[in-house]
Amino acid sequence: MDYLRTVVPSQLMAERGSNLVVINPGSANVRMGFASQDVPFNIPHCIARRISPQQEETPRLSVRDQVLQIQRSLSIMLMLNHHATSSQNAERERAYDIIASLLKIPFLDEDTPSVNQPLPPKMGRVDGFSSQQSKDDGKFTWTDVIERSIKSSTSIERSAGKDSEEETPPSTSGDGNEPDFEERKYKEMIFGEDALKIPPSESYCLSRPIRRGHFNISQNYSLHQVLEDLRAIWNWMLTEKLHINPRDRGLYSVILVLGETFDNRAEALASAFGNGLSTACVVNIGAQVTQVVCVEDGVALPHTALALPYGGDDVSRCLLWVQHRHRTWPSFQTDPANKPIDMLMLNKIKESYSQIRSGNFDAVALVHSYDHERSIGHQKTRLSALNVPPMGLLYPRVLVPEEYPPPPRSWFQDYDDMLEDTWQTSDSLYQGGNGGLGMWDSYPMFPTRLKKFDNIGLAEAIVSSILSTGRVDLQRKLFCSIQLVGGAASTAGLAPVLEQRVLNKIPANQSVERVEVLQSRTYPLFVPWKGGVILGVLDIGRDAWIHREDWIKNGVHIGSGRKYKDSYFLQAQVMCYYNS
Repeated sequence: MDYLRTVVPSQLMAERGSNLVVINPGSANVRMGFASQDVPFNIPHCIARRISPQQEETPRLSVRDQVLQIQRSLSIMLMLNHHATSSQNAERERAYDIIASLLKIPFLDEDTPSVNQPLPPKMGRVDGFSSQQSKDDGKFTWTDVIERSIKSSTSIERSAGKDSEEETPPSTSGDGNEPDFEERKYKEMIFGEDALKIPPSESYCLSRPIRRGHFNISQNYSLHQVLEDLRAIWNWMLTEKLHINPRDRGLYSVILVLGETFDNRAEALASAFGNGLSTACVVNIGAQVTQVVCVEDGVALPHTALALPYGGDDVSRCLLWVQHRHRTWPSFQTDPANKPIDMLMLNKIKESYSQIRSGNFDAVALVHSYDHERSIGHQKTRLSALNVPPMGLLYPRVLVPEEYPPPPRSWFQDYDDMLEDTWQTSDSLYQGGNGGLGMWDSYPMFPTRLKKFDNIGLAEAIVSSILSTGRVDLQRKLFCSIQLVGGAASTAGLAPVLEQRVLNKIPANQSVERVEVLQSRTYPLFVPWKGGVILGVLDIGRDAWIHREDWIKNGVHIGSGRKYKDSYFLQAQVMCYYNS
């Protein structure tokens, strides 16, 4: 204890963090790094595997996602990210009008256009702009899917007849020795952003093991394959990014920071600790899910947890919809659902230009077309109403998250209480449509347990979460301690608008006069990861480790011999030990 009072924090991080790995997985990205690092690696949470095209079938990149299969089976004629149902379009238009009114966007007196009759073009192609007048979009290059290795002629002769179709003619070295051969073959697996930039003419299947905060399981994407993809992605990051040899991993410890959608309040608690807070209303705006959880004195309150089925990716898709509505988007076939590179482009445009401010906010951006692999088209365009899409966090009907819904929960639960006798590890639990027992549906102890997403605005969710605490003194404290984390939390202008919106949503009979969104001490996207680092180096967290010997002897169990008071499940255990 005396040592902890005198030690410098940076020294403590260096001593205890050099062999501690912190992993914060999300739907779109996974953050991983040593606790001694200032910032983690932030890598797209996806994997592309090489597939063999069928005979007479044109090779192409495919995206594995059960939403396409669901829509085919239900015969729903819905083009993802392009058109919603008529009722959704009507709600979206009404939400747009409300947002435009609040932001004082001009031309509101015009008749609301129908789906087939968007607004007349106000802005169009922009020529003659110098590169200094718009932000640098960088040069784009496709991922090289060929793996090259140099082999001598002797080794080539030994392997003759094997994979001959993947080899190229030999190239003779210029030193007069025996000729060397360049062996070329397709990469079997590609990870991260490289997987999103695979040329559309290559035969790869892109998979995302987590979607909308849940395991992305369907009849075409089994639990076994999801877990195998997770293992492959994390193993690649440990090896290629952190440079940890698989044989040496027994020397390292791991903290896994999971979110509320996995029925785990570790991410909320870590977010509070990451900003040096013990009490806060944590609002984590991720790529596909927004989570609201209240934390009091270092304890996450489970009955305050809310999960909202939208995030930064939905804001990016809304940006595309707004530009189509104003006819400012070039005549490119932009399809973020089936073309990962298009979603990557939209996210970059959103991060560079979108903000919340009054008036009609336009900006010049370089829009690319990735329809053709060899000749990539691009056009410098003035985009309009860029302040509308981020307002979708407050008015989610303009986002239409149903276009990209969560995985079906009726036949599968991606959480089970591993401490109860009902816990099963067999994949047979998920093979049929009647699999998954829905064990929590009839569990009498947890009547306030969240069973599905609430599609309400961010302000309403914050008010509902804080008021559910039931204590006036705590409510006042939480309303003045709202903490925004996640990628979309960096949106300029969001905090003041959210403060005013939350204040207006508080019922009149509540004696709350002040709302404050606290400024993050570091980049909001990395706050939960940083909090995991802090939990890992403090003694209060280290006492709860599950060590290798305990795991071998007892299997799944609570490391400290007791459950945390903020959870009913094993995942209250913020950290656990993993040894491959």
